[in-house]
Amino acid sequence: MFSKELQPLIFVAFILTSALSVSSSPAGIEKGRRKVVHVLEDDTGAVIVQTAPGKVVTHRGGSITLPCRFHHEPENVDPARIRIKWTKVTDTLQFEDVFVALGKQQRVFGSYRGRVFLEQAGPGDASVIIQNVTLEDYGRYECEVTNDMEDDTGFVNLDLEALLQLIVYAESSQGVVFPYYPREGRYKLNYYQAEDACKKQDAILASHSQLHKAWLEGLDWCNAGWLEDGSVQYPISHPRDECGRKDTPAGVRNYGYRHKEDERYDAFCFTSKLNGKVYFLKRFKKVNYAEAIKACIRDGSVAAKVGQLYAAWKFQLLDRCEAGWLEDGSIRYPIVNPRSRCGGSQPGVRNLGFPDKKFRLYGVYCFRENKDEAVGGTGKTKSTIASLTKRKSSNSIPVNATKAI
Repeated sequence: MFSKELQPLIFVAFILTSALSVSSSPAGIEKGRRKVVHVLEDDTGAVIVQTAPGKVVTHRGGSITLPCRFHHEPENVDPARIRIKWTKVTDTLQFEDVFVALGKQQRVFGSYRGRVFLEQAGPGDASVIIQNVTLEDYGRYECEVTNDMEDDTGFVNLDLEALLQLIVYAESSQGVVFPYYPREGRYKLNYYQAEDACKKQDAILASHSQLHKAWLEGLDWCNAGWLEDGSVQYPISHPRDECGRKDTPAGVRNYGYRHKEDERYDAFCFTSKLNGKVYFLKRFKKVNYAEAIKACIRDGSVAAKVGQLYAAWKFQLLDRCEAGWLEDGSIRYPIVNPRSRCGGSQPGVRNLGFPDKKFRLYGVYCFRENKDEAVGGTGKTKSTIASLTKRKSSNSIPVNATKAI
């Protein structure tokens, strides 16, 4: 514990979206330099932490630098006595250790092992590099620098963006939200089952802000689903009697926080850009589920997950008017350009439900991981940077046609 005589140091929060470089405006970009902001100036001689304002962007599977710098006043401090600690802070104010360093001694925790390193760009640099960024890395991070009895802390929000636009700002959508229910039917998942269901589909439970943004983009779904904070909500763009009365305004309907174990709903999942490619496997014959799984494996791939198909539809503009098996046993197909014989007038991922796995009536969607490697941070990591140079804008695609048909 710190002595009561020490004055508390201020906390500053910034929004970041995964790091290669930092800038506060397109016009303010200066190659090879980071802009920083003082958190505190203290006449008594304190550790002063600096973090970066603005947004910095990467993609899933890429590398990110969480920027944090410090200096000590006076500056004649022994580096071996400086302790750097990075912690992830959840919405419920729970703390997960990420990284700690004291002098030359370092320790990385949990799923961050082998992926988190000090940037070591010079004296006073407490920045860390996270390689192979995952959906689970999304969240709020705390950088704490301690020198004996004095400390300072800065907060960084890491928001996984969908696309990487090198050097300049990325104005792309952060990801795609999709509703999900299992083979057993609708309203069958408690909170923990919903969380697991999203993970199995290459996704995480969506946040309220992500669902709200999806609603602004046109998402309309009449079944309530769990969100990551334990609330149950659903987005309505076109009010109607069967979805809470026709005379009520459009919006995100909220059931509030529900009992996580006893109550059952669907799930709203969130996923981001893929580190790979989804494709429809061309075959002369239709296949049942078991044959579909084997066909993808023979082709050097695996059957695609629901989240992967949504990401391919949103970011790779996958458009295929052929129904196919997915890994969870559902039948779906992605439509970017609606036409009369492909399930309606709106873009979306069509869902035909969960048929008998013995039926030989469909094709299959496969997923092949991007095996390219690129140097990122302090070591090699899988990357989809090559595909980003050929990316297409997805901002024009509404997401109001995700309903089952």
